[in-house]
Amino acid sequence: MRRKTINVSVGDVIIGSDYPIVTQSMTTASTLDTDASVEEAIRIIDAGGELVRFTAPNTNEAENLQNIKSKMNERGYNTPLVADIHFIPKAAMTAARIVEKVRINPGNYVDTKRFKVQDYDDITYSKEVQKIEDKFVPLINLCKENNTAIRIGTNHGSLSDRIMNRFGDTPLGMVESALEFLRICKANDFNQVVLSMKSSNPLVMIHAYRLLVYKMELENMHFPLHLGVTEAGDGIDGRIKSALGIGTLLSEGIGDTIRVSLTEDPEFEIPVANKILNKIDSLSSRNPIDYEDSRSVSYVKRSTNGCSNVGAENVPIVISSSRTAFEGCHPDYIYSENITEKESDQKYIVPYDLWAERKDSNTFPFFESLQSYRKSDHESELLNFVELDINRLTNSIVSSIPSNVVFVLNIDGYNPYDIKQSFNFFEKENILNPVILKGEYNKEDFEEIIVDSAIDFGSLLLEGYGNGLWIKSEKFSDKINELSFSILQNTRTRIFKTDYISCPSCGRTKFDLQETTALVKKSTAHLKGLKISVMGCIVNGPGEMADADYGYVGSGVGLISLYKGQNVIKKNIDSENAVDELIALIKENDDWIEPKI
Repeated sequence: MRRKTINVSVGDVIIGSDYPIVTQSMTTASTLDTDASVEEAIRIIDAGGELVRFTAPNTNEAENLQNIKSKMNERGYNTPLVADIHFIPKAAMTAARIVEKVRINPGNYVDTKRFKVQDYDDITYSKEVQKIEDKFVPLINLCKENNTAIRIGTNHGSLSDRIMNRFGDTPLGMVESALEFLRICKANDFNQVVLSMKSSNPLVMIHAYRLLVYKMELENMHFPLHLGVTEAGDGIDGRIKSALGIGTLLSEGIGDTIRVSLTEDPEFEIPVANKILNKIDSLSSRNPIDYEDSRSVSYVKRSTNGCSNVGAENVPIVISSSRTAFEGCHPDYIYSENITEKESDQKYIVPYDLWAERKDSNTFPFFESLQSYRKSDHESELLNFVELDINRLTNSIVSSIPSNVVFVLNIDGYNPYDIKQSFNFFEKENILNPVILKGEYNKEDFEEIIVDSAIDFGSLLLEGYGNGLWIKSEKFSDKINELSFSILQNTRTRIFKTDYISCPSCGRTKFDLQETTALVKKSTAHLKGLKISVMGCIVNGPGEMADADYGYVGSGVGLISLYKGQNVIKKNIDSENAVDELIALIKENDDWIEPKI
């Protein structure tokens, strides 16, 4: 069940709980390049995108939206267009007369960001909010006249100094930044508003949206929400981050329009978005969530017993039927129904009957149910894997289970929110056995399996549930280990490689982000545990890479600035030398390891 919202008209497209969830993307070409912008927009639309967004950093770009719109209409495309505005209210005023929706960033629409520490008393703070009203109300009035919608699009990476000083770099700061603008809309009787709370960190993003919903409920606001994990990156990692962030919220009924932000050509975002929606449609139904109970989320690992290397303080394990290593990582346990040759240092899980017959070292039994476990004549003194039926969890069923039992919970097809209730049951009954999350995926499209498994496992791992993954796929058995480890990496529950934060590019970007990201990865991919950010411009750069160790940020045409954390270290480096300079910076801080040949 979707959270109930009002409906917002964006041209002929309506965003709200009474209508299907809307997919959208954003062009990467300069908005001054009419032909390139039109071609990209058409590719997005032909891929299934229902809204197309263009950056308008200045009034010139905003004015050129008319030429883009006219050319698209000439070619038979009438899809509503969105203008992306950051620093210049005048550009928003221009765009509001042309396109169907204007997105503004509350962190920099009026406020300036100088990373300045300043105390704001209530009077000073109110004066600053009044400045927002003075600049924002004219846009509201113009949007009323032109039937133009507004998206109040908060980004974790671009909170104003004022918000940062009062609320910190927090989801609460994100929410309050948006609410300042939303209250002005409400006071001026303007309700054609959509909101977003984007972050490159899925956990922060999920927290911010839940908190926003809670806060809006308190103020009797029911505006629709646009979902996205910004700077998600590319490839399997970009798809996992997007799916687990967007999918978690959609599974709770939160979200009315979505964008998958990949460092790839924008038309590739739409199929991923549609796969997320298809997965959500396939999940079991659930009752509406209690917004008050869900207003906060943080990573707190579920307390469990330790069984060998499973549970307690151990990182989540990977169980697999494939021996294929990925990035030097091997599955912790191989599941096999017929062991012929064993590797001496590899641990195995086998059906109970096979185990009872052989009882080999480093081999542990798997029981298909608690009933079969209770009826068995033998068990491993060290470690036993027992599958649970999520629909039959009662105290009488799971009581008096020894600490050497690891539960296996098959979660495929269940709503993640409902699975969390199973863990609530474990907590209530003080059941401390570790739990392995298991899912089987028999689909022909591996991208679909990536999306489905990220949604199934991602939100659970993000909130500290699950002591391991067991993903099964007969068709893609050779890729399952990469998928398993990548899900753990992107939930930051088990780090095995370099973590990259890279933006999807837009018309503000002054270099080829895809090419540059590939170059940075080629030189730094061996630096396990480091977080490196590649950002196209300074709009979200320093803030969005808040928890990155190093940042590579476009500062002008052919120019790059390098960051250590949020501190700029080298400014305006020629892009041809920037990767070498990044490596030098990493070496200077003793974080460099020579790659193995």
